[in-house]
Amino acid sequence: MSKLLQICYTAYAGIVFVLSFLLIFPFLLLCIWIPGFKKFGRKINRYWARTYFGLIFLPVEIIQDCKLEKGKGYIFLANHFSYLDIPMMGFIPGDVLFVGKASIRKAPLFGYYFKSLHIAVDRERLKSRAETMRRAGEALDQGSGIILFPEGGIYTKAAPQMIPFKNGAFRLALDKQIPIIPVTLAYNHLILPDDGKFLLHWRKAKMHIHQAIIPEENDTEESLKTKCFQVIQKQLIQDNQLL
Repeated sequence: MSKLLQICYTAYAGIVFVLSFLLIFPFLLLCIWIPGFKKFGRKINRYWARTYFGLIFLPVEIIQDCKLEKGKGYIFLANHFSYLDIPMMGFIPGDVLFVGKASIRKAPLFGYYFKSLHIAVDRERLKSRAETMRRAGEALDQGSGIILFPEGGIYTKAAPQMIPFKNGAFRLALDKQIPIIPVTLAYNHLILPDDGKFLLHWRKAKMHIHQAIIPEENDTEESLKTKCFQVIQKQLIQDNQLL
């Protein structure tokens, strides 16, 4: 893709994102304001994400190794190399809440929607982290899933190599005895690199939803963290070696 075409494609994708979000925002507000309707707001969120990829002509290959039971809570954990990761996780089936950085709340309109339908955490404040785990636990108890990026943000400088995972998700899995679903986002770091240029490179995207990791009696936070890390990292290496 030439540089000019790439700039035009990126501008088009940005305009589509903004306009499509503004189009669905009144419906999101209704779901936020009407008691008991937040699940419907998150459902709109999922359809929006899937529609968006179609509108920008970006195909997404989805491989799912596990069968997910309807109405059962899972903890979905994915690698995080690109800002494209967040909308792509909209392909995860079922009702799910994102756990994201508190800084998202500062974004006009989008921040209000996110903090109302999902969970924003300030990792610098112990009280905020505790509140996040409490709300995530409540969501799991109600049969909703949780999506986290266990690296804690886009920090790696050597994608597709991940940095070590943080413990919070694995502590929650042990406390609630909730299955962990590793998710590999194979090529987002190539489609929208975290290089400061914020330019889209067109290519087919891929999401791999792996078999569940079910906490066992002898498991610890470290053992669960190691299992999950190895599953995602192995898939990242395999997928990127094929390029």
